[in-house]
Amino acid sequence: MDDSKIIDLFFERSEIAIIELSNKYGSICMKVSMNVLNNPEDAEECVNDSYLGVWNAIPPHKPNPLLAFVCRIVRNISINLYKKNHAQRRKGNYDLCIEELENCIPSTNCIEDDLAESELSSYIDEFLDSQATINRMIFVRRFWYMDSYEDIAKASGMREGAVRTRISRTKTELKLFLEKKGVII
Repeated sequence: MDDSKIIDLFFERSEIAIIELSNKYGSICMKVSMNVLNNPEDAEECVNDSYLGVWNAIPPHKPNPLLAFVCRIVRNISINLYKKNHAQRRKGNYDLCIEELENCIPSTNCIEDDLAESELSSYIDEFLDSQATINRMIFVRRFWYMDSYEDIAKASGMREGAVRTRISRTKTELKLFLEKKGVII
């Protein structure tokens, strides 16, 4: 079913909207959640919770694209559960991805208000827009969807070492870009 029709079903408050959303994007949502949690039961719970989140957000929102909207909700719910489950424990995939970005993006502790956070987000968007499509795809898959290097290599048709190299170079370029914009790293 087309995204606009699914959104229309949400506006009509039809429960079929959730079924159609699940049919179309359920596997992608599960992958996003699994990348953060690495636990099928927790991931399934987060995906189901995200459907409720979408139900509550539409209306008034009319997201475009729907997939990005849903994935953001799934990702946020999954990260919150991860933080709750992993307080004072060994590091998982989420922590490893965040640590990789540590040296090129300032800590959220340094951001004093929503305006600064919004400005940083727009700088990162601007930087990613300037990147080659393949580099942007690799970066987003690693740091937004938290895909493993192996999964990114398979999806891009590259060797894992090449993916690691591109990510390393892109992080270095991002750090330099942000420093030129006056962001304190």
